[in-house]
Amino acid sequence: MIVGIGGSARIDSPTMRALGAAARMLAQAGAETVMLSVAELDLPPYQPDGKERSAAVRRLVSEVRRAEGLVIAAPDYHGGTSGALKNALDYLWDLGETPRPGLDARPVGLLACDEGPGAGGALATLRATVHALGGWPTPLGVSLNRQECATIDQYGAISSPAIAGRFDTLTDQIMGFAYAWSHLI
Repeated sequence: MIVGIGGSARIDSPTMRALGAAARMLAQAGAETVMLSVAELDLPPYQPDGKERSAAVRRLVSEVRRAEGLVIAAPDYHGGTSGALKNALDYLWDLGETPRPGLDARPVGLLACDEGPGAGGALATLRATVHALGGWPTPLGVSLNRQECATIDQYGAISSPAIAGRFDTLTDQIMGFAYAWSHLI
């Protein structure tokens, strides 16, 4: 079970198309996939001491609790990523009292898509956040510029063999780490 989290507020953004491509490849590799979009979840601002959680928050936390791995796709702008995605990842602290708190020992593939000015910091930001949550960022993080993003259509098909190769490697790393870990527990 691999959960994808898309961090763009636009439904048909390059980021969401990249997440769709990753989900497509993960499914072809045998994974059950669940894709979540921060735009569709529409999460309230994270409050660590909040007692009540919305249905969207409960869904996010529940799906990640079941996950053996994740793929996170982020828009890359303003030297980092979207506040909406960071807000969603903050909610994973709600897994703190579970057998696998946060992203404990889960492989996490990372995608960053250039969507605005000041691009270049999303992968580093995501890696730091995933580490803080106890997850394992895959060795390959895929960063796509605008031209590369344009090679992915609305159905997740990638027209560039070079870009498809990077997504294949990311898929292999997520699936390989998830499979290896599942045999250890």
